[in-house]
Amino acid sequence: MEANGLGSQGFPELKNDTFLRAAWGEDTDYTPVWCMRQAGRYLPEFRETRAAQDFFSTCRSPEACCELTLQALGMEVTMVPGKGPSFPEPLREERDLERLRDPATVASELGYVFQAITLTRQRLAGRVPLIGFAGAPWTLMTYMIEGGSSSTMAQAKRWLYQKPQASHQLLRILTDALVPYLVGQVAAGAQALQLFESHAGHLGPQLFSKFALPYIRDVAKRVKAKLQEAGLAPVPMIIFAKDGHFALEELAQAGYEVVGLDWTVAPEKAWERVGKTVTLQGNLDPCALYASEEEIGRLVQQMLDDFGPQRYIANLGHGLYPDMDPEHVGAFVDAVHRHSRLLRQN
Repeated sequence: MEANGLGSQGFPELKNDTFLRAAWGEDTDYTPVWCMRQAGRYLPEFRETRAAQDFFSTCRSPEACCELTLQALGMEVTMVPGKGPSFPEPLREERDLERLRDPATVASELGYVFQAITLTRQRLAGRVPLIGFAGAPWTLMTYMIEGGSSSTMAQAKRWLYQKPQASHQLLRILTDALVPYLVGQVAAGAQALQLFESHAGHLGPQLFSKFALPYIRDVAKRVKAKLQEAGLAPVPMIIFAKDGHFALEELAQAGYEVVGLDWTVAPEKAWERVGKTVTLQGNLDPCALYASEEEIGRLVQQMLDDFGPQRYIANLGHGLYPDMDPEHVGAFVDAVHRHSRLLRQN
């Protein structure tokens, strides 16, 4: 490290690497913790001033990450208040794939995202690592075909059954777009990457292994190879497939250092299924944050007892909801730090 406290890329030196060490499977003095859902979607002060917060409006939530990627592919996106991204002209037929931009150009379309990442990394001043995000190919595909969110994903699943070849073609296009996007995030300053398959639960084991898992694997493999080619240091990668508990073993062997769990999975059962080959992340029910601070402390203690002290990153089993009390989020974080230190003394 240079004398001015800047690292080799000109970024401030990282003072707290606990999250990264846990992600790589190294022992830590306490359990690191973070929460999904970015500021614009959750923190009241950003919700109120979002119109003036260009930067924060680019990294609001998993949905917003999907929105960015798909805009870069040439899909028109509108933000519907309270509903999230909406696509006025969703994909309907195979020929609609022809109107998508070349995935190789996506990274160049997203320069402002990379600038935002670099700015955030500078402003963090080494306090904590910066995590980059992207939606996985199947989740992106659902937005493109459904035109937004859906309770059944019936239109997207219709493609899988009626147009399997076109579905694979689209998933390949999305994978080709995601790889340079994720590598670009690391080049811009991201120190870990999370790929989220938010809509895994709409696929059963067979459809998942055919249309989601191969692309999840491909993203990890190709991102790691490209980082090496570019002379960039490797970063830990996290896969979070919500409601994808039926594929836990496969996800643990998909090339990611960390597997995120939603709140429907019992920690002890998860460890039995994945072995100690990966770090697990999760998985408090987000709605537990509506409980009293005392109850949150009790639930966190139970969760940490169940996961054990090492190879573990505490998180919620999904994202924060907009009406959650920041004090209760603080109680969650404090309880993780407090109880995880106690666990290590026993």
